[in-house]
Amino acid sequence: MAIARLTGGPLDGQFIPMKDADETQLILPYSEGQLIYRRVGAAENTGDSDGATQIAFAYDESTEPLDPADD
Repeated sequence: MAIARLTGGPLDGQFIPMKDADETQLILPYSEGQLIYRRVGAAENTGDSDGATQIAFAYDESTEPLDPADD
């Protein structure tokens, strides 16, 4: 199993499990829209004994405005 490490955007610093380590983007539900994160690096910790594989993803865009003042 691989883990996506998210940077930037509203999910900055979060880790989420991935079904497919070959993904180049993640589209995640958020509020009434979606967040799009793009892969920014190679997989880390790919050995048998160094923990879960981690892949960095950076915030790219959202499908809805993220202005908290709208609530």
